[in-house]
Amino acid sequence: MYTLLLILYVVVCLFLILVVLLQQGRGSDVAAAFGGGSSQVAFGPRGSTTLLHKLTTGSFVLFVALCIGLAVLSGQRGRSVVKELQQTKAPAATPAPPPAPQ
Repeated sequence: MYTLLLILYVVVCLFLILVVLLQQGRGSDVAAAFGGGSSQVAFGPRGSTTLLHKLTTGSFVLFVALCIGLAVLSGQRGRSVVKELQQTKAPAATPAPPPAPQ
């Protein structure tokens, strides 16, 4: 189960990187590069939601869900080294009594 989620997590990560890189940035025309163009708000106009925007949002939600799931499974799988050492440690032998004086 953990391995399957880890493989799916890597695939979603790569897909998310690809989708983000395919998107066109806001104000990415030549006039915006030189300070010209229209005076818009700081992050550009609010346009309609595109397919790439929906894919980005969906893959981000899946990314976060898989991240939380892997963290929970990873915490359950973990074992304490100290507890393992205490369980495998043999009981200490009692020292032999000193020889009787003659």
